[in-house]
Amino acid sequence: MSDAARAKSVDPSEIANFAAMADEWWDERGKFKPLHKFNPIRIGYIRDTVIAHFGLSLDDAVIRLRPFEGLHILDIGCGGGLLSEPMARLGGTVVGADASEKNIQIAALHAEKSGLTIDYRHTTAEALAEAGEQFDVILNMEVIEHVADIDGFVAACSKLLKPGGIMFIATLNRTAKSFAFAIVGAEYVLRWLPKGTHNWRKFLKPSEVARLVRANGLTLRDMAGATYNPIEDRWRLSRDYSVNYMLAAVKPE
Repeated sequence: MSDAARAKSVDPSEIANFAAMADEWWDERGKFKPLHKFNPIRIGYIRDTVIAHFGLSLDDAVIRLRPFEGLHILDIGCGGGLLSEPMARLGGTVVGADASEKNIQIAALHAEKSGLTIDYRHTTAEALAEAGEQFDVILNMEVIEHVADIDGFVAACSKLLKPGGIMFIATLNRTAKSFAFAIVGAEYVLRWLPKGTHNWRKFLKPSEVARLVRANGLTLRDMAGATYNPIEDRWRLSRDYSVNYMLAAVKPE
């Protein structure tokens, strides 16, 4: 049995669900269309927050293009690599980890075709933590609502973070509005996502995520909401946390 199969945080039904859609990761009109639309604000938020956190200089034109040079980045639950690839283009040394072997195969093939070097691994946060690996930046994006053991998963991710490092968590709030938008709207009305992609009961309130990171020795640094504008057909950062939100937490040195 593989490490990915043994990990307590792995929910086999969730892995099977995403593996069934794996071939469509890079199809901007396919089942992952919402993530492709959401990606620009995720990348922008991560980029700006990392630059500010590490005090990275943008004076040099080359550095502006690759500000993450020298940073070791983990994209946990990387899927097909929609965030891993931009992080590599920004100069980071990227490890993309996923519990679905098919996702890793798709991600590795796309990175090769794109001329990018990314260390993709079929593994879990627990296995990486047990191996003693550590990272400057951890991307934990749209993953936490799909794991079976949230406490263990966040504990493992926190262990993987270097002192002085920063972890990003993006998820969905458990509100009536999120049920209406993310479940009814996205899955049943607009059909952006296959029915059953999300389980509203597994959504997490910002206060719950904040307690989890603080319980593991991290300090909440920032939080941003994400709001979709149907007229402009695009996402923007906001202070509305009622549906989608992202937060950044740091490990004290």
